[in-house]
Parts: sequence; C-alpha cells; structure tokens
Amino acid sequence: MPYLIKLILQRLAMGAGLLLAVSALIFAGTEILPGDVAQSILGQSATPEALANLRRDLGVNEPALARYLGWLGGILTGDLGTALTNGTDIAAAIGKRLYNTLFLASVAAAVSVPLAILLGLIAVRYKNRWPDKLISSTTLTFISLPEFFIGYILIYFVAVKLGWFPSVATVYESMSFTERLSAVALPAATLTLVVLAHMMRMTRAAILNVMQSAYIETAELKGLSAFRVIFKHAFPNAIAPIVNVVMLNMAYLIVGVVVVEVIFVYPGMGQYLVDHVAKRDVPVVQACGLIFAAFFIGLNMLADIVAILSNPRIRYPR
Repeated sequence: MPYLIKLILQRLAMGAGLLLAVSALIFAGTEILPGDVAQSILGQSATPEALANLRRDLGVNEPALARYLGWLGGILTGDLGTALTNGTDIAAAIGKRLYNTLFLASVAAAVSVPLAILLGLIAVRYKNRWPDKLISSTTLTFISLPEFFIGYILIYFVAVKLGWFPSVATVYESMSFTERLSAVALPAATLTLVVLAHMMRMTRAAILNVMQSAYIETAELKGLSAFRVIFKHAFPNAIAPIVNVVMLNMAYLIVGVVVVEVIFVYPGMGQYLVDHVAKRDVPVVQACGLIFAAFFIGLNMLADIVAILSNPRIRYPR
C-alpha cells in the first residue's frame, strides 16, 4: 500500500477511535450531571411513587453500561432516540437545528476567512509600520474580549442605537435568503471578530516565515513589486499552515457557537443543547455532544490530511 494512503487511513482510524472514546466520556459526563429528568418533568411536589414510576417508564433505572451500549448501538444505526421530556424524535429536531448552526457558521466563515487572509497579507506588506500595528492591535483587542461581551456590545450599538439589524436572531423556514442573512448578521459578526485575530496572525506568521527563503530574495532582486512577491511567491508556499488554522477555526465556528446562540436566542444546536441541559434530558445532551465532537474531530482530521498532502517531506519520507 502506498505510504500516503496508509498515512491517511491511519488518521481516519485514529479519528474513529477518538470519537468512540469521546462517546464514552460524554455518557460518563451526563451520568454525573446533578438533578433528575423525572424530577424536572413532575416538579418539586411529585411524590416518591410517581418519581419511581416515571423513572421506570423512561428506563433511567437500568444499569449504566446497558444504557450506554444501547445508546451506542442506536447511534451506529442512525437512531438518536427520543427526548425524555417531550417524546420528540431527536434526529428530526436536531436536523433543523443543525442546519441553522451550519448556516450561521458558514456566514461567519465566508466573512472571516478571506478578511483574515487579506489583513494578514497587508500586515506582512507593511510589517512593523502603522497598518501592521493597527491591524494587530485591533484584532488582538477583539480576541481578548469574551464572546458574550462582544455580542452585547453589538446588540447595544448596532441593534438598539442604530437599529440596523435585529437584536434577536429569529429564523424560520419561510424566510428568504436575504432575510435570513439579516437575522444572523450580529451573531455572525460576533463569531467573525472572535476568530479573526487567530487566523490573521497565523497568516502573517506563516508568510513572514516564507519571506526568509532565498527564492524570495531572488524575486525581490528581480525588481518585482512587494505585493507581487507576497501574493505570487510567498503566499502559495505558506498555504499549508494557513489551511490548518482555518480548519481549526471552522471547527470552533460550529462547536463554539453555544454562547453566541444563547445571547441572540438563535434556534441552533447550541440553544437546543442548553435548553435540554436545564431539563436534564440526557439523550438530547448526549446526541448534541457527540455531533459537536464529530464535527470537531472531523475538521481537525481534515486539516491534518491537508497538511500531509501539502508537505512533500511527509509525502515522500526518506
């Protein structure tokens, strides 16, 4: 088997094993959650007999190992189970929520990735001059602030004072594309500001590293303009670490939206997860946790494979 295919298969097997380990950790984590779904459904005035009957009906009295194996078997066959609190099918409910979350993450990525690369290129072109210092200090300021603070600042100034966009990101199926874009403008802007600095600084560092190469000096001696040297000669050779950090931030945009969705009351996976954590609805929490983990592991694995494919020293080892 060619070395490269073997290496990629090893990464895929490692990702599958890691996801299995994460499923066990998620199940163990939900087991030690305080509170009880039966108590949450019946309230504090429920009698012990009523609580015992409901726990038996919901199957939460079965041994933990049997419940884990049953849950894992259901996952492998595409059955995420039903929510304990309302009996709805979890897969159907998550499908709509996941679409909303991916739409929000896609809008944020469509803005943040090209903007971060452009700012990184400008920072390299004007290294240690005022454009570089302005870009670095501004993006570092935003990355130093917590997401909820940026979100509330945007709500106050952009939604309340200026009235440009709604403060609550309500979306529904009959909305047009432009209406949906307007609804997610503020949460997407919050996510963009959070991830922008990381990608911009990685782009800047990767290109500056390539700029130390001898062939860059040759290109400069030929009299090529600074932007042409950076765009045509340095940027293509720095693409591997840039793609890597972009993939990592894409994973964050999908997995790290919980706080942003709660702030803007956005009907995505994060809001769905938080609602059911409060109700102690363990199957929903487990399903959401596993889907978030699958996205995070999958995108990290993809970044790893891209790094392998773009690095000749890994593709053709001695």
